[in-house]
Amino acid sequence: MASKFTELVIDAAEPRQIAQFWAAVLGYRVTDDSNDNDVELQAPDGSPPSLLFTRVPEGKSVKNRLHIDVNPSGQDQQAELQRLIELGARHVDIGQGEQTWFVLADPEGNEFCLLRTTV
Repeated sequence: MASKFTELVIDAAEPRQIAQFWAAVLGYRVTDDSNDNDVELQAPDGSPPSLLFTRVPEGKSVKNRLHIDVNPSGQDQQAELQRLIELGARHVDIGQGEQTWFVLADPEGNEFCLLRTTV
């Protein structure tokens, strides 16, 4: 037997705002926003993992120890990079040097990577 990865919980200052960003990035849908402290997103087909954005009082202060990697879908990496920037992502330097992927941060500063593979 093994455990199944069903949910990723992400601390947030403004759960609704950051959930809207990630819903647009991933094409996910909001499945629960019944209170101001938690917002849940799920893939359109309902497959796991869901993302749960939960309000915390403290702000982000150091590089994330866990991050999300995304791949372009239906367009090349440069077009997807532009789309993510327009949604509110920004480039960040965490010492990665010259790579085939881009390190970005969401509007609350959480790092994530845009890989080059089209899926």
